[in-house]
Amino acid sequence: MDHSYPYIASLTREPFLFYEMRSTAKLMAEGNSDDAIVKEIVEQNLFQYPTEKSITRMAKACIKRLHALEDDSLVSSIASQPTDVAKQICLYAMMKQSRLVWEFMLTVIGEKYRLRDMSFGKMDMNTFFMRLQEQNNTVASWSDTTITKLKQIIARVLVETEYIDNLKADHLNLVWLHPVLKNAIKSNGDMVILPAFNCFLYT
Repeated sequence: MDHSYPYIASLTREPFLFYEMRSTAKLMAEGNSDDAIVKEIVEQNLFQYPTEKSITRMAKACIKRLHALEDDSLVSSIASQPTDVAKQICLYAMMKQSRLVWEFMLTVIGEKYRLRDMSFGKMDMNTFFMRLQEQNNTVASWSDTTITKLKQIIARVLVETEYIDNLKADHLNLVWLHPVLKNAIKSNGDMVILPAFNCFLYT
């Protein structure tokens, strides 16, 4: 992750989107162009959204996130692998696209696993954002509403990917990094992020 990369709050409009990501990945894996994918999603109303504008915007968001993977085999895996594997790859895509999610998963979740500290709660989330607000002018400029929304979205991502059982959970679950993603992370040179998936073997 390039740390000159700005922090962006677009997650407030583009949360985990697993169903949408999977539908988009299927079309991408078939070799369709980005424009053709958007057209198909809109015409078939694949996302079941109320307006064409919202479908178009979210289709483009999914395409952008899938491109952030820079790995066609992972896009195919989101389309075809079992749900738990596909969700884990979607989390990696989200991390690749969002510096905020990357740093949260590495410095909060990865660190918890490294220290074998399975406690987790709102305090961890609050501390992470407070630290970022102190260190970064962009994050410091975000409204309380935006910060609250981002916390909710990250918490829901953790539930979707089974890091926590529910939004009121007080502990982390042990996750297992699926080999298909582990191999891709290694070949992409992103080994630094492995602790976020409770993986400490670099071989």
